[in-house]
Amino acid sequence: MYKRLKIGVVTVSLAAMMYIVAGGLGVRAASEGDGAYRQLGVYSEVLQRVRSEYVEEPNMDMVRDGALKGLVESLDSNSSYLSPMEYKRLKEMRTDQKAGIGATISKRYGFMPIVAVVPGGPADKAGIEPGDLIESINGRGSRDISLAEMQAMLAGPKGSNIEFTVLRPRRTEPEKVTVTRDEVSLPATQEKVLESGIGYIKPGSFVKGKAQEIAARLKQVQNAGAKKLILDLRDTAEGEYAEAIAAANLFLDHGNIATLKGQTVAAQDFNADPAKAVSKLPMVVLVNRATAGPAEIVAAAILENKRGEMVGEKTFGVGTLQKLIEVPDGSALVLSIAKYYSPTGKALQDTGLTPSVVVAADAGAASVSDDDDDSTPNDEQTDERKVQAQRAEQQLKKAIEVLTQKPS
Repeated sequence: MYKRLKIGVVTVSLAAMMYIVAGGLGVRAASEGDGAYRQLGVYSEVLQRVRSEYVEEPNMDMVRDGALKGLVESLDSNSSYLSPMEYKRLKEMRTDQKAGIGATISKRYGFMPIVAVVPGGPADKAGIEPGDLIESINGRGSRDISLAEMQAMLAGPKGSNIEFTVLRPRRTEPEKVTVTRDEVSLPATQEKVLESGIGYIKPGSFVKGKAQEIAARLKQVQNAGAKKLILDLRDTAEGEYAEAIAAANLFLDHGNIATLKGQTVAAQDFNADPAKAVSKLPMVVLVNRATAGPAEIVAAAILENKRGEMVGEKTFGVGTLQKLIEVPDGSALVLSIAKYYSPTGKALQDTGLTPSVVVAADAGAASVSDDDDDSTPNDEQTDERKVQAQRAEQQLKKAIEVLTQKPS
């Protein structure tokens, strides 16, 4: 208990000092009369008292990294401090192109939620599902791991294992899940023509080249007689924002798609180019809790330009631009330097998107009971996936219903 208190006091003191003197990391300097700088003496005094008068001499090496992590992660979940060893591991991950698990993971309130899972990927095969909360990775608590470090930990040699402890809805105890790393292939764009001449397109991601692929599929369904369109962005979180902006332009011949701005980043408006629009068909966008990042750019542009309705569940809420800043001692900062804003000015990172037609989970559809002593984890997982499939079908039916009521 005393040890924890000691670390907490020193960490808070260090974090406060580092915040004030952050000019050494490139933060804009303030005038000598700035209130924060006048407080420097106070924080120095507190730190000196802790060092000289606490019951034990603090281990400054032990708390240094914790102080820096706490300082940076207090900004937002996407900002991280990487120690020299962690940064080295991150660079190795980027150059070695190792295998992964096929899941998008974020960090919120100390936990790491699974945002989306690649169908047929290692995480999917192991039973990892969107909405699961990662409590620990290889025995380390998620609260002690930054988002950038976690992303480095997920990569590894093909065939190697990574151990998760997972918290799940309607489960009273955490579950241990082993995922075997493998090469991950993102799904290709799906297209078909449904009933009543409704075209259906599901991109799956917004990786480089996806906008061109979507344009080709749009032309195919229109040539096949589609008079209306469903764009399915459920379970879509991977990709690049530039590609998402290009994809949104396929459906818009005017209006703002998104705006990027930050304290040191001049506002940049991304507006639709009429020459790049491919389809003017009446449309609906399908979204769910696993719609995140680039996919939210597309969904927001369509909804807020009144180009189409949005059907489904509230999206996850991701939309920042990060900058990697190397520090002389070999460590690094990953800082959010700008946010993406929707056409009406909403910061996607802060709010996510609320559909114009909400079709959320039906609590009564769940067949899992915490009091069912005969059920097994596998049975519960099967039941949960059935519920998810039912919800997905309800959302699709609602999208068709909304479109059917629209004139061609």
